[in-house]
Amino acid sequence: MGETILNMIGIEKSFGSVKALDNIDFNLEQGEIHALVGTNGAGKSTLVKILSGVYTKDAGEVRIAGEPVEIATPRDAVNCGVAAVQQHPELVPNLTGYENIFLGREHYNPGLFRKVNRRALRARADELSKQFPISIDLDRKVSRLSVVERELLAILHSLTRQDIRILTLDEPTSTLTEKEQESLFSLMRALKNRGISIIYITHRLEEVFTVADRFTIFRGGRRITTMSSEQAVQSTKSLAEMMLGKALGDVYPAKKEAAALENEPGETVLKVEGLSFGESFKEVSFKACKGEILGIYGLVGSGISELSKVLFGVLRPGEGTMVFKGEKLVLKNPGKALRRGIFLIPRDRRVEGLTLERDVLFNLTLANLKKASGLGGFVKVRKTWQEGARLAEIVTLEPPNLATKAGNFSGGNQQKIVIAKGLYTEADLYIFVEPTAGVDIGARSTVYALIRELSKTSAVIVMSSDCDEVHGLADRATALYKGKQVLAPTAEVPRDQLLVAGIMGNEERKRCQV
Repeated sequence: MGETILNMIGIEKSFGSVKALDNIDFNLEQGEIHALVGTNGAGKSTLVKILSGVYTKDAGEVRIAGEPVEIATPRDAVNCGVAAVQQHPELVPNLTGYENIFLGREHYNPGLFRKVNRRALRARADELSKQFPISIDLDRKVSRLSVVERELLAILHSLTRQDIRILTLDEPTSTLTEKEQESLFSLMRALKNRGISIIYITHRLEEVFTVADRFTIFRGGRRITTMSSEQAVQSTKSLAEMMLGKALGDVYPAKKEAAALENEPGETVLKVEGLSFGESFKEVSFKACKGEILGIYGLVGSGISELSKVLFGVLRPGEGTMVFKGEKLVLKNPGKALRRGIFLIPRDRRVEGLTLERDVLFNLTLANLKKASGLGGFVKVRKTWQEGARLAEIVTLEPPNLATKAGNFSGGNQQKIVIAKGLYTEADLYIFVEPTAGVDIGARSTVYALIRELSKTSAVIVMSSDCDEVHGLADRATALYKGKQVLAPTAEVPRDQLLVAGIMGNEERKRCQV
């Protein structure tokens, strides 16, 4: 690390009566990877958005390389050498990778109509990508790229200017596998070696020790402490305890005992036999019972995403049967799934779970308009507000303001809104896909407790690429590997057995045993 490249002094920001940042001092060294950690709503993203010109500060001073600067717009930030990659990069799906890299900075042929010179763009993209340890087919459309490739593409887009000195990344690994994370970390280290400083927001605390030089903890809009990874190792408190300001209890609620599962089985709500969908998954069988949680573990590409969409009627299965509450289940669309009593909490809550520009109450009632409306289709306003307030209290929504747009809430609170939306439907089966992606450790225990509470009156399926999550939460668990079910749904599956089953198929396991 070198000299201080960024000083933010006495930064304050309020949204109405809520003080998001309270007299924050923060500094960043040249060539440093600096992680920002804290619970949802702690102020991390607000600080970064002030630096990148999305928000304007109420008070305080920003200095870059010792010089005071005023950043009122994203353009001001770029002109000061600050590039930002948001949590959900806005790319154009129908354009290629290289076209997205230079979006807004195209190279035009001379002449009256000034057509884009794609050959020149492609050459510039090749030159840029060769500088960094990444491998992306830049001729493919963005819609066909993986999540990590899109993330890397967004970073390349931010680096098209040669004078970028500071790069901010907001939760770039929230939906990445471990292998994909390492691709991102390699790029971050390469940028660090070039002298670029990186501010990196994450909820995955183990990543702090993997990639960060220093980290700063935020809580309630205040900076609690800044320390190096070496200092954190020597500390008597864990990062989670410093984030929460209290001792960390058991994140996972108590599970049902194996004997109780066998001797007092709950009502079978969903029974699946030999279910297949193209090449995504084949011959999957399990049952989901009221009073327990079924966990399905699988990495990205295992088929769990497609399986969840088949169970919710988004996709039509090729083979196999589904029996729901004793009757054969054929779903033509999600609307029919909702009417039958099935609710999906999707992996991408922002795209598939919420209408971000509408308020909380609108989102809560969207999946059950029949319940929200009375004679003539008019909304029962008073009753709906009362029910919405009750659900907001149950899921501990913060702040519990039903008139606030869903997009204005933190990731953890957005997940709570989707769960409250499910509670409003009073479903018999809840399907959670990656239930805590982008959710901090404080809100995580609340989400798990809500899932456990739901399982007391409904059947619950949790699908996740986090082995610890499935093992810690599920009463019974199974695993998918490249579309194949490699573990029967049983109780008390050892964590190591579940992990190995989900990361290698039967043939690979046999070779390892030999």
